[in-house]
Amino acid sequence: MNRKLVLLLSLLYVAFMAYLFFHYRSTEESFKSTVAIGGMVCGAVPFLLALFTKLQFNLPIVISYLLFLVGSQYFGSILGWYGLGWWDTFMHFLSGAILAFSGIALYERLVHRDAEVEISPWIIFLFTLSFAAFGGVLWEIYEFSSDQFFDMTLQGGGNDDTMIDLISDTGGGLIIALWSGVRTKIKLKNKQEYPQLT
Repeated sequence: MNRKLVLLLSLLYVAFMAYLFFHYRSTEESFKSTVAIGGMVCGAVPFLLALFTKLQFNLPIVISYLLFLVGSQYFGSILGWYGLGWWDTFMHFLSGAILAFSGIALYERLVHRDAEVEISPWIIFLFTLSFAAFGGVLWEIYEFSSDQFFDMTLQGGGNDDTMIDLISDTGGGLIIALWSGVRTKIKLKNKQEYPQLT
């Protein structure tokens, strides 16, 4: 079911961006039509992964990813909400939270269930927070590189913009990391008190 839903949601997003591409191309708005092409490519990623791999999808992460694309590409770039100032900060906060959820999903796939009893909730907290912060750092490297090599202005505010973005990424990741640490602590306590339920 998850795979079919991922295919459907991705196709809907790609179709929406394709419609926007043709619409903005007909009105000769090249920036918006270029963003729509990027939207089609980004929206196709979950579709192609679902179609050509045997990955098990974490549906909340895929939905969050597509909502992030809507927020950044459609609202932010096409409708111009990045000009509001706070929208970029909000999107970085949201991406930090999404990356943290991705870190949790990665951790749960990599660590054997029997080993979870031996792992401190602090390790899960630190892994989740670090995963989100590292994703933010990679994005800022991308922005810096694009500005340097392709004469773009992704870091419009220079160092201030970079630091606000990194703080926002870390803030979003911190909230989810705290939640994951507390959730793990509760799960461990329940396993110790009620071993027959596990």
